[in-house]
Amino acid sequence: MKPSTIPLPAKIPLPAKPRILVVSLRRIGDVLLTTPLIHSLRRAFPDAAIDVLVFSGTAGIVKGNPDIDRVIAMPARPAIGETLTLVGRLFRRYDLAISTQPGDRPTVFALLAGRSHAGLTDADAPALGRLLKSRLLHRSTPLVPDIHRVEQMLRLGDALGIDRVPELVCPAAGPADSIAPGENYAVIHAAPMFRYKQWTREGWRALAAGLAQRGLPVVAISGPDEAERRYLEDVWQGVAAVHAAAWPTTVALLARARVYVGPDTSVTHLAAAAGCPTVALFGPMDPRVWGPWPVGGMDSPWQASGTIQNRGNVWIVQNPLPCLPCTFEGCERHIGSTSVCLEELRAEQVLAAVDQALATAPRPRAAVA
Repeated sequence: MKPSTIPLPAKIPLPAKPRILVVSLRRIGDVLLTTPLIHSLRRAFPDAAIDVLVFSGTAGIVKGNPDIDRVIAMPARPAIGETLTLVGRLFRRYDLAISTQPGDRPTVFALLAGRSHAGLTDADAPALGRLLKSRLLHRSTPLVPDIHRVEQMLRLGDALGIDRVPELVCPAAGPADSIAPGENYAVIHAAPMFRYKQWTREGWRALAAGLAQRGLPVVAISGPDEAERRYLEDVWQGVAAVHAAAWPTTVALLARARVYVGPDTSVTHLAAAAGCPTVALFGPMDPRVWGPWPVGGMDSPWQASGTIQNRGNVWIVQNPLPCLPCTFEGCERHIGSTSVCLEELRAEQVLAAVDQALATAPRPRAAVA
């Protein structure tokens, strides 16, 4: 999206070699979507020491990121003693600490860790808490509904008075030759974290058959979770082997693939960031906020609903029912629910998006660490 035309405030004053902490205590994809802010900070303060505080299960998505000097991992549900120990390690160690969420916990970590602080404020929060945060934070910007998460991060950079660098940065790549079948293949990650984002077994298998007709064998990848692995082995039984791929291997696979297809997952965001032609299957979630961010950014935001949308190296496929995007956790509004918009999505429509992606001239790939 185009940079804001509103004049930036003065650049936040920091020492010559500042220590900066970025707090991102959310899921893997959310952490990846903070990397444009971190990249902007690195450009603005090239001599800074930049650390990030994340949950233990998300640290891999920023491992090897050249903009980051140290990754500090904490449990998602720490004991009181663990929290106090972490606060002792962080207390007033940074010239600037930034919370990338409006929640109390990440904001408190930023306030305790930094001599200067920045963060988000939430208009839906109680008035007293909102006022308190706005007074305590040296720089802040409001959390805005219906804008992309990356745009929200870039607005946080605007509040710091630094120039935008709207590029996601992938984790370091590793070897993938033992998995990749040459240079002509498609990568599919068919397992979102929750049931309400799942497409159908029949849909995935029909997609694989269509890719085979186009001369593209499928590399089906899985994360380390055993339940995910069992689900994918059922999906791909007799069609493709399932490869457990760590983040470095996944990045390397995506950097060479002809096309990637997946639902609304962190791997799909990573595929887009790696420059791979990416076809993303969206159900209830709002692509205006969570659509994959293409290499080079976007001149215009994703629409809330459409059959096939394209921005850069990304194609979003939806079954645009009148209720889309509802943003609920499935039709029954819980994480184990199905979503009719995905259950009724046709493989032919997904393959139409794949054909558009394959027909596009090669695009510049994002740099990987």
